[in-house]
Amino acid sequence: MKHLRASAAAALCAALQGWGQTLPYAVVDTGQDRCFSEEREIAYPRPGEAFYGQDAQILGLAPAYRDNGDGTVTDLHTGLMWQKTPDLKNKATFAQAVAGARACRLAGHDDWRLPSIKELYSLIDFRGYSARTAAQSKPYVDTVFFGFAWGDEAKGERLIDAQYWSSTEYVGTTMRGNPTVFGVNFADGRIKGYPKVSPRGEMRQFVRYVRGNPKYGVNDFADNGDGTVTDRATGLTWQKADSGKPMSWKEALAYAQALTLAGRSDWRLPNAKELQSLVDYTRAPDATSPARRGAAISPVFSVSSTEAWCWTGTTHLENRTCGFAVYLCFGQAMGQMNGVKMNVHGAGAQRSDPKTGTPALWEQGNGPQGDEVRILNYVRCVRGGAARLQTSGPALDGTYAAGRSRPFGGAGAGGPPGFVDRLDQDGDNKVSRKEFDGPRDRFADFDADGDGFITRDEEPKGPPPRSGAGGAETERPKRR
Repeated sequence: MKHLRASAAAALCAALQGWGQTLPYAVVDTGQDRCFSEEREIAYPRPGEAFYGQDAQILGLAPAYRDNGDGTVTDLHTGLMWQKTPDLKNKATFAQAVAGARACRLAGHDDWRLPSIKELYSLIDFRGYSARTAAQSKPYVDTVFFGFAWGDEAKGERLIDAQYWSSTEYVGTTMRGNPTVFGVNFADGRIKGYPKVSPRGEMRQFVRYVRGNPKYGVNDFADNGDGTVTDRATGLTWQKADSGKPMSWKEALAYAQALTLAGRSDWRLPNAKELQSLVDYTRAPDATSPARRGAAISPVFSVSSTEAWCWTGTTHLENRTCGFAVYLCFGQAMGQMNGVKMNVHGAGAQRSDPKTGTPALWEQGNGPQGDEVRILNYVRCVRGGAARLQTSGPALDGTYAAGRSRPFGGAGAGGPPGFVDRLDQDGDNKVSRKEFDGPRDRFADFDADGDGFITRDEEPKGPPPRSGAGGAETERPKRR
């Protein structure tokens, strides 16, 4: 198994400390333990076979936590101590989250802080997925050790409104020039830049405080002079240059399997957490300060494009599908809002792309913010660390659907996407409260028959209802 429960963690604590605790920035495994093709779960591939070397086949530092019995949880690898259960009833603005850290005295400690985006992301578990209901979903965090709540749909929230603030502010702006802070959504498994304030008011999110190991998330790169760069903080060695051209996920895995560099042939496609460890959140192509402009990665690395996105070997299992894989944005995370292309999530965001398909069919983007779909992304391989090859995994359960390699409805047919085409993420040709991205109190206005979904005959004829510049909104439909 790729996870250690409390008893196993206690028994193996000394061994775990032998690797993880010797590194100031130990990268914990994603937890993913199943292998996938572009359309189904598969048995673990063998060397030379397609899809070999993906996340589940490479076991890193298996997540290991200790419940301290005082409202705190210690990560035995990272040395970080976490608040076990944050306030799950009341969300905070960013200013309140920062102030709350200074006031926190949990377990008698007075050095709690709002976690950086790298500290917060260390908790993500990629066996998670969100679906239609909480009962059908699984959070992207270990709920044995950490308190969690889905979005409160009774208050008009979406099920996936389980975002957590980090302390990492974006060095540029997103949307229409909004000051932005990165956060992790433990309901849908993504990093996104969240505007502090929008036309709807101040953004409010959950907050989980941390203390200990101030060096976590701080890289220590050394150029080896042979086309590789070692991060002495994580123990990982990286390909200095990227692949030079973008490619599909299947091609990315094959590229890593075939790579020989610096006399080594044990290169692999990094998992989501490994690749995120490379992101330099003090840099962005659209940084406000000219001195910080460039791809969100240390200048010790070379990039083929300042706006590059890079594949990981991690499959994104949203809606319990396997057709999308995780990528990290070293360039801006672009999308379309009301037909306007803009940086919607910030350089350093983590999203997911179809593993295969035709980019031109996704011209209008994917999801509520119209995320740009590239399908062909760059690759930067990694080796070393605590990685151990796994040759088999759990029995296939056959319940993971293929997902989609093209948009539904009008977009898939080459025509302009309508409201449902744009927001429907699970392919049922209607929009649920979870998928709806308009003001929360507006959903009922469009759901004319009150069945909890917006169907094609109920959809507005225009862009999805969002607050625009100056707070203007689309016209409300009449109830039938």
